Amino acid sequence: MHVTITAVGPDHRGLADPIVHYATQAGANLHEIQMYDRDTEQLFAMLIRMEWPHDQEPISVLRVRMAQIGEMKGLKIRVWSRDEHDRPPRIALCTTFRPEPSLAILRNIRDKQLAATVPVMIGNRNACRGIAEQFGVDFHNVGDEKGNPDNDRMVDLFDEYDVDYIVLARYMRLIPPRACWEYAGGRIINLHHGLLPSFPGFRPYQDAFSHHMLTYGATTHFIVPELDAGNQIIQQTAFTVPPATPLKEVIARGESDNEPMCLAEGVRRVVDREVELHFHRVVSVK
Repeated sequence: MHVTITAVGPDHRGLADPIVHYATQAGANLHEIQMYDRDTEQLFAMLIRMEWPHDQEPISVLRVRMAQIGEMKGLKIRVWSRDEHDRPPRIALCTTFRPEPSLAILRNIRDKQLAATVPVMIGNRNACRGIAEQFGVDFHNVGDEKGNPDNDRMVDLFDEYDVDYIVLARYMRLIPPRACWEYAGGRIINLHHGLLPSFPGFRPYQDAFSHHMLTYGATTHFIVPELDAGNQIIQQTAFTVPPATPLKEVIARGESDNEPMCLAEGVRRVVDREVELHFHRVVSVK
C-alpha cells in the first residue's frame, strides 16, 4: 500500500529518527524522504513516501503509532493513502471570486467524467457560495471582511471533511508553507491563469498582453513548499487570438473556457492516477 507521512512542528533535535525507525522496523519500503528546517520560523517538516506492508499491520495501527510519536515529539503527523478507502477520492474546492473552474469540476463529477466527490467548498469570499448550494456541497467562508483567510481554520476543515486532495480553483491567496508541508506529496493542486514558467504572478494575462503575445493559456500544477510554481506542471492548455484582440476579450475567453478546461483535465489526471509527484517532479505512473 502506497502511504505518505507528513510531520510538521517546532524544530528541535531527534524528530525524524523515531518516525523513520518505526517505518523501517515494520518492514516499509521507503521511496522518498524530504526534510525541511526553516531557522527563521524554527519549523521542522518532513515527508516520507513509502510502500507500507498493510497485510502485516493495518494503516489504522500505523496512524495510531504516528500519533503517539507526534504527541511525544510535539509534531502534527498525518498518515495518508489513496488505497485506504474503497471510495472515490474526496476533493476540497477552494475559491475566491471566479466560479467557472469549480463549476467545471462539479459538472464533470455529476456527468461521471471525473471519479471523485466534493464534500466541501472553502472560500475566502462568499462569491461561490451559490454554486455550492446548487450542487448540495457544504460551503465555509474562512475570510475576514478583506478576504484575508484564517489558514488554521482552513486546515481544520480539510481534516474535518477527510479530504484526499485540495484543489485551488482560482483561489487567490497563498497557502502558507506549513500547510503545504502538512499536505505535501501531491495533495494540493492549483490552477494558475497563465502559462508557466513564462508568466507567473497575479496578472499573467496583462503580462502576456504587454509582451504582444498571441497565445495565452492556463496551468494546473502541484503546490510544493518553498519552490517556484511551474516545475510541477500537470496540465497546460492554450488558445490563440488574432492580432489586436482587446485584452478584455482575451481575459473573458480565458476565464470562461480555457481555465476551467485546464483545471478539469489536470484534476482528472491526478484522480485517475496518471501522474503523481515524486521528489517535486511530476511523473507518469501509467
